[in-house]
Amino acid sequence: MAGQTPLTAADVLAIVEEQKIRFIRLWFTDIVGQLKSFSVGRDELADAFDGGMGFDGSSITGFNAIEESDMIAMPDPSTFKLLPWRPQEDGVARMFCDILTPEGTPYEGDPRYILRRAIERAERMGFENFFVGPELEYFYFKDSKGTEVLDEGGYFDLTTLDAGSDLRRETVLALEQLGIRVEYSHHEVGHSQHEIDMRYADALKMADDCMTYRITVKEYALKYGHHATFMPKPMFGQNGSGMHTHQSLFKDGSNAFFDASDEYYLSATGKAFIAGQLRHAREMSSVFAQWVNSYKRLVPGYEAPVYVAWSRRNRSALVRVPMYHPGKEESTRMELRCPDPACNPYLTFAVLLHAGLDGIEHGYELPEPMDRNLYNLGAEERRRLGIEQLPETLGEAIEVTAESELVLRALGEHAFDRYVEIKRREWEEYRVQVTEWELNRYLPVI
Repeated sequence: MAGQTPLTAADVLAIVEEQKIRFIRLWFTDIVGQLKSFSVGRDELADAFDGGMGFDGSSITGFNAIEESDMIAMPDPSTFKLLPWRPQEDGVARMFCDILTPEGTPYEGDPRYILRRAIERAERMGFENFFVGPELEYFYFKDSKGTEVLDEGGYFDLTTLDAGSDLRRETVLALEQLGIRVEYSHHEVGHSQHEIDMRYADALKMADDCMTYRITVKEYALKYGHHATFMPKPMFGQNGSGMHTHQSLFKDGSNAFFDASDEYYLSATGKAFIAGQLRHAREMSSVFAQWVNSYKRLVPGYEAPVYVAWSRRNRSALVRVPMYHPGKEESTRMELRCPDPACNPYLTFAVLLHAGLDGIEHGYELPEPMDRNLYNLGAEERRRLGIEQLPETLGEAIEVTAESELVLRALGEHAFDRYVEIKRREWEEYRVQVTEWELNRYLPVI
């Protein structure tokens, strides 16, 4: 029993008893993707499965106000895993939770439920799997008080400069213990920048895995006395951290994006799905790049795409379709290169799926690929080619989102209104700051 993936509450209760697990952490996320947690002892676990555990939702960002704040966290037994960074004796496990109202219905502001609704829409259209494979980059720093790097290595470097090798190794082993399959780990382009790539999975599991990945990376950095951050652009003059997101739909056990007779090996379904994400990219930007700092990364010249186009080889385009290799039909996919690893993965995967499904439902046409380096095109040429640009600030992005029917449908009115309000407030707080740059530039001369 202990080595199997538990699927039921009975399985979990048996494992807790057998392995003498002392505490079970119940995990969920707020609307901006911050992990929330509270613990129950093993004696309370049966009750948690029967009726969930009540908590006050008014203190959770984006959840209900105080007059309607009662919430229930209902543990999902299929997500039960031991936490490898906690002591093995009197061990600690975790489960993700679905958030319910006191009446037992799904809470419409729960990010996990928002993604479930998107997946249900795909299933109604005949797709049994929405597979996602995100690549989350991050930085290691000496501590959380500054950006002193651990190494000055570069992309794929394997030298003594790569002080994160042991850290990455332990993190990968921990992720595998948590049921997350890892394909690659390597040094990234920026100094002290790293990446561990998880093998693709169904969107809901992958969103759970992203949350697990982020806390695991941070826990093992802390174990070594360092700090890991998923901040999109922590250092001026260095690449920011992205979350390139590979996506595909499967229908009747086959990849719905593949067509052997097409010049790009893309089916009509695949083309329409990509066209949907391109058409709605600007509206979704405040979800997949949700922080003020996200837009310091989304600038030309640092490998972060800002121009709304697709390509097969060109990494300056928003969407890349990896080249087809014979016998690898199931690997046909699109890669959206603009999200960053500090997004809420539940909301991000939900809006991406809705945008792609809109493309399929309405038959959006995919424009011709842009295989030129888009950074080298002048503004006039881009206009002539009809190539749009992502918003340049969170302020611009959230106002585009506020007018978006697609994001409103994806998030639901309840979460949509709260999200727009939170992000408008964040932008306003930033907008009125007086920065060091301004003081250095203006104070001596004005």
